[in-house]
Amino acid sequence: MRFRLLSGAAIAVALAAWACGGGSSAYSPTSPTPTPTPTPSPGSGAASTISIVGNLGAQSFTPNPGAAAQGTTVAWKNTDGITHHIVMNDGSLDTGDIGPGQSSAALAMVVDGGNYHCSIHPTMVGSIKSSAGTPPPCSGAYC
Repeated sequence: MRFRLLSGAAIAVALAAWACGGGSSAYSPTSPTPTPTPTPSPGSGAASTISIVGNLGAQSFTPNPGAAAQGTTVAWKNTDGITHHIVMNDGSLDTGDIGPGQSSAALAMVVDGGNYHCSIHPTMVGSIKSSAGTPPPCSGAYC
């Protein structure tokens, strides 16, 4: 009985090694050639990242104001210890919930600059510069 068990185990190990390609040396892996990442230029659609640093009013984000013109993308990285949810004041952009240590998807700016806030913590406010280099004036409940 013990001999059958050991024989079966030896056969199983041999089959597993054979199934993994242990009998051929014809395979020669090649390393892919890395593609250099281009340096983004203003207006090229490159993503900007704004860090969420905490519930500190207008000091909640860095940089503030951020920079992302219409047609480019922007993402928020949550460096705080709690969840945040960023929304443009005009409703044109919504990150969804961003957990601690996570980043939002890169979202396309459909407007040229704007003001935003955290929908969970409405006193957390920020702005994004327009292509002219200045953020638009803030008006409404989140200013």
